[in-house]
Amino acid sequence: MTEWTRGDFYGHAGELADEAAFRAHVKESALHQQQRAALGRREIHSRAHTPWGTSQGATVYAEGVVAHSTASHGGFHLSAERNRKVHEMLRANDGWYEEDCHWAAVAQAFPQLFTDFERACAEKSIRDWYPDAWEAIHGRVLEPGQSAKKDERAFFEKHTDDWIVVSAIRSGHQPGFTEVIATPGGRRGPGTEERRFLVATDEYHVGRFGFVIDVARHRVYGGTSSFMDWQGRDT
Repeated sequence: MTEWTRGDFYGHAGELADEAAFRAHVKESALHQQQRAALGRREIHSRAHTPWGTSQGATVYAEGVVAHSTASHGGFHLSAERNRKVHEMLRANDGWYEEDCHWAAVAQAFPQLFTDFERACAEKSIRDWYPDAWEAIHGRVLEPGQSAKKDERAFFEKHTDDWIVVSAIRSGHQPGFTEVIATPGGRRGPGTEERRFLVATDEYHVGRFGFVIDVARHRVYGGTSSFMDWQGRDT
């Protein structure tokens, strides 16, 4: 490891705090690769129809548990028998589970088919994006900061009547300001009231779920709009 250079790597999974974190990550990755090889997954040719297009290849995890790849996306398909074993709060009626988040339901139902690393990722995905299911499965309540989706719900419940930015652009008419469009509770759709505000650019930081307008400080703006300038550009 002391002789490794940047050229020995083709990618990474994010920034690491220090050497100890790097060594832990390498150890985790090595174990993941060893466990995955031991699982005996099989690559097969497939032209199956999936919700994301025609399959360009598939990996058989076990009988009735197949992961498909397509030109644009991918995910798991479970046989009817396998699908009945997925927790009812996570189960897809058609047996298809997309690869970004919903795949975690497959790992939760069949942990023996996945590596330690994959199981940890699946647990975090369910906790973040399917908190009600996670709480039902584990029998305890997630605290603030333990679930992205639950934290998002709490944010919008707290600010349901506040003006939340839904669109922003650096103002070309008011130097040093960002022009924003905000709606009550960040809601969108036909009939939703919108207002424009000016926010000092050095103050405008979106945060995890949105920027909340302080009506006592951020003034309503009715001047020439940079949004109109942008929409009128010749593309």
